Amino acid sequence: MEMCTLEKRGNLFILTLTGEDDHRLNPTRIDAIRSALNRIRSDSTSHSGSVLITTAHGKFFSNGYDLAWAGSSPDKIRIMSSNLRALVADLISFPMPTIAAVNGHACAGGFILALSHDYIVMRNDRGFLYMSEMNIGLKIPAWLMAVISCKIRDATVKREVVLVAKKLTAKQAVTRGIIDAAYDSAAETVKGAVELGEKLVKKGWNGEVYSENRKELYKEILDKLGADETTDDVKKVAIASSKM
Repeated sequence: MEMCTLEKRGNLFILTLTGEDDHRLNPTRIDAIRSALNRIRSDSTSHSGSVLITTAHGKFFSNGYDLAWAGSSPDKIRIMSSNLRALVADLISFPMPTIAAVNGHACAGGFILALSHDYIVMRNDRGFLYMSEMNIGLKIPAWLMAVISCKIRDATVKREVVLVAKKLTAKQAVTRGIIDAAYDSAAETVKGAVELGEKLVKKGWNGEVYSENRKELYKEILDKLGADETTDDVKKVAIASSKM
């Protein structure tokens, strides 16, 4: 089954997670996303004056880790974590501005995937941003907390996201400074992302310089990506999920 598509519209690259499922992040899907990113990287002419937009089909942007795929296997859980950390590193080092067009729910790892982009736009009529770890009994690992801390600066908002596990609508996320804009439908959200992308394209920025500056800006994240100390906790949740 095709996990994602890549479309080029002028200087815009639109990466779409496909299917009507909840786009859980397992190694197959993450590898498909990384492969698409590598195809863009391999085109040296795209590194200046281009923009990446990531979106998805259906009512989910991504519902996070694929615990059903992992089951109770610690090896699978470690692979899943390693792959997501590699994807976050790819996005932070990507040689162009990036926009997440969040078409629906973005939960846990899916929320982190959205936050790993430079800009986030989101549909107003459906979907929420949600870090579920408090509600399912998981410690948030240092690398993931670094993403949250770098991308959400307000301490009160971070408390809502991490310690309250609040489900934030697009309107709430705009007022809290987590996302840049909200739109009335999935189609309008992608349209808004395209309009933002076209404005950024006009800047004509050097992609390699953009990448290096972003890596310095989010050095705290990159420094934490080497390990995930909570894979044993994820294993416990996976076992519990398999028994439900």
